Amino acid sequence: MLKVDDIHTYYGLSHILFGVSLDVSEGEIVCLLGRNGAGKSTTMRSIMGLTPPRKGTIKFKGEIITGKKPYLLVRQGIGYVPDDRRVFADLNVGENLEISERKAKEGEVWNKEAIYDLFQPLKDIDSRKAGFLSGGEQQMLTIARALMTNPEFLLLDEPAEGLAPLLVKILEEQINKLRDKGLTVLLAEQNLRFALKLSNRGYIIDNGVIRYHGNIEDLRENEEVRKKYLLV
Repeated sequence: MLKVDDIHTYYGLSHILFGVSLDVSEGEIVCLLGRNGAGKSTTMRSIMGLTPPRKGTIKFKGEIITGKKPYLLVRQGIGYVPDDRRVFADLNVGENLEISERKAKEGEVWNKEAIYDLFQPLKDIDSRKAGFLSGGEQQMLTIARALMTNPEFLLLDEPAEGLAPLLVKILEEQINKLRDKGLTVLLAEQNLRFALKLSNRGYIIDNGVIRYHGNIEDLRENEEVRKKYLLV
């Protein structure tokens, strides 16, 4: 479904990603692991067209999307959950969802009712302004808002960051439900335990370079790689 091939991305004159390649097949959850500053968020932003790569190609469902505007990628079926949540603070929960709604072309439809079935706590605070939500509630709302665009593919950038262990567990259950519904996910995360529980395969990025790729069982067993690239 997604194929990233040898991308090089810059912030101004700073070269951040060096030949990053990865792929995600339909129905998979694939994790992109790495320390802070390793290049995870830049990879996600490159895919979403927010920081287009200067070299290399990105394909979605066989079509080259390198450098396309984010709103066009949303129309093509890519949802994006940034690492800084970015809720509309002056709008309530229901309004945040309503302004993000995009009609699905076919198949299962994400609407407010379906969202509240998945994220029960949000239903109880439908009229509360997003600026008054807790970190965990804001994270749920950010994911819910992305789902309201009815994506086929979801980019999740560090969803567990800053959440209490109980909220991480709840989030894990919700992402598993999304996988069961057939959603394909690329998950950028530095919470190793959280990512390994959810994913089919994993990539490790360090200093803007993919250092490792394998299935989750291999990654669990490869203590040397984890120590070298993931431990602080």
